[in-house]
Amino acid sequence: MRAGIGLREVAERAGVSMRTVSNVVRGTGRFSEATREKVARAVEELGYRPNTAARRLRTGRSGVLLLAVPDLSMPYFAELAGHVLREAAAHGCTLLVEATGGAPGAELEIALGRTDPMVDGVILSPLALDDVRASTALRSKPLVLLGERLHDLPHPHVTIDNTAAAREATVRLLARGRRRIAVIGRQTTPHAATSATRLRGYLRALAEFAVPYDEALAPPVPAYDRASGAAALRALLALPQLPDAVFCFADALAEGALHAARERGVRVPEDLAVIGFDDVEAARYTAPPLTTVAPDKSELARLAVTSLLSGIAGADRASLLVAGYRLVVRESG
Repeated sequence: MRAGIGLREVAERAGVSMRTVSNVVRGTGRFSEATREKVARAVEELGYRPNTAARRLRTGRSGVLLLAVPDLSMPYFAELAGHVLREAAAHGCTLLVEATGGAPGAELEIALGRTDPMVDGVILSPLALDDVRASTALRSKPLVLLGERLHDLPHPHVTIDNTAAAREATVRLLARGRRRIAVIGRQTTPHAATSATRLRGYLRALAEFAVPYDEALAPPVPAYDRASGAAALRALLALPQLPDAVFCFADALAEGALHAARERGVRVPEDLAVIGFDDVEAARYTAPPLTTVAPDKSELARLAVTSLLSGIAGADRASLLVAGYRLVVRESG
């Protein structure tokens, strides 16, 4: 970041007025999406950051936001955090990032606003948050929720239509003549919303093509990582009747499945088509490159940050905000 970068420099780079830059950074006033993108690009290119101490004295707010996700070692959450970081910076905010480990206690503390007093608001992607405890306790900071599980809490929630996305991925396999379609990602633990929503889409697609569900083709997994994906595919390849396709509920699971397929001499996609979910960067470089569902991470970040900033400004209304997705077709399925 260069010293001395202020609103004037950002306005000149973006080709807009200083008032427009101020409005975009603070999330106030009226401006077009094209203008927001120009200002965001100028902010990122110039490395503009407002003076946090001065802002706090002037407005009572620090401009510091907190993003809490289960695990930053998971590529999806790491990439999403990058998008949220850029979106926060476009609004002149500083972003802190925490990993909760999916621990209910840690998620509850964050949901209740028991964080750094400098933090103005929180974006939380919970796995095991206790809604009852979170709803009955006092909350001191604006909160936006992320993820597949819909919560009975009076806060904005940002997600994608996971069921529709899973259905589309499964329909692609069915339309290409696959009928023994396995899924890797089914979980039986409480609050396994990713599993539930994506399994629902898979089942809907099977029903549309009159293909019966076989639970043997949906082995439970303990985690959404490469090791679990590899172990699940090895179990599937030990069945008397082999699958001809597999839909993985995360790209990390698909990476593990591709490894196990190579290990056993199974050709992808000739013998086994593989589709993942998340479109992390590594999906482009697997062997073969992975067909996968791509949530619009940029839109997820934009909706989360702008909704949080609205809450900080006093307009915190519960709403379900749905970002887009697309099926990225590569060579694996």
